Parts: sequence; structure tokens; C-alpha cells
Amino acid sequence: MAAQPLEEQTFLPTEGGQHLAPVLSFLTAHEDRGGGQAQPSYALVGVDEHDRIELPENVHQALKGVVTALLAGKAVTVAPHSMTLTSQQAADLLGVSRPTVKRLIDKGELPAERVGTRHRLRLDEVLAYRDSRRSRQYAFLAETATNIDAEAHPDEVREQLREVRRLVAQRRKTKG
Repeated sequence: MAAQPLEEQTFLPTEGGQHLAPVLSFLTAHEDRGGGQAQPSYALVGVDEHDRIELPENVHQALKGVVTALLAGKAVTVAPHSMTLTSQQAADLLGVSRPTVKRLIDKGELPAERVGTRHRLRLDEVLAYRDSRRSRQYAFLAETATNIDAEAHPDEVREQLREVRRLVAQRRKTKG
């Protein structure tokens, strides 16, 4: 069965999935062995002795992700994406509304090219924005995290929570 690269495909895990464990073990062992050495090499090997093709690192990572998900009993969907996105596609990818993407474009936080009356965004730039937004969110969570001791005095806990709320309000003011 030949792969159809331009159509979305969903792969379901098979019963048990024990036959995938050696594949994941093989991929993980070879990845770990690479350590500080030069880039490890991955290949697909056919039946014939000379049936071999090198796999790029990103294909290896995709294969490992598919095998890991199937082994966990999850379905995997492989869907091709264009390198340029509409504002709605970018919104779906970021998990926000289309008007939010439009505001990000207007503020200059998300680069976009105007085609007629529409915006086109590059996939790599949207993914980079998503990663940086996630990093900022995690940093803010770490900054505002507080340990609340179950045995702490209620007034002390209340004061810690007030400080966190103050930091959140301050961040909203600087953002808005």
C-alpha cells in the first residue's frame, strides 16, 4: 500500500501493540547511544542487500513519535500542511480566535504578509511564536508560583496569594 502524502491519514493502534515495543526500544537505544558523538544515522532497509535509504533526523523523530503514540494506545494522524497559513489556520494552530491573531499581526508580534485584503502567515513563524509564547507563560508561572504550606497561618497564605494577584494584575497592565 503506497502512502498518499497529500492526504490526511489516521493510524490506529493495533491490539496489544507488543510488536511496537522493540521498534521504540531500537529507536531510543540508538538515539541514546549517539550522545555527544557526531549525528547518528538512520535508515530504512528493504529486503535486498542494497535496499537502503538514509532518513533525515526530522523523519526519524516523526517515526519515533508515531511509534510512541501507537504503543500508548493512541491514534496518530499525519496531515500535510502548507508552509503558508491563513489567519484562521494560524488561530487554530495557536488555539486562539482569528481576531486575536489579527490583533497580534497589527501589534507586530506575529509577522504576516498581506495578499489583497487577506493575511498570510509563514508556518515556521507561527510555530516560533507559539514556542516563545509557551516559554513566556511557563516563565511567568514559575515566577508567580508560591509554596503554600498546609500548616501555614491563614494570614500568611492570604498575603502570598495577594502578591501573586498583584503580579498578575501588573502583567496585564503592561500587556494591555
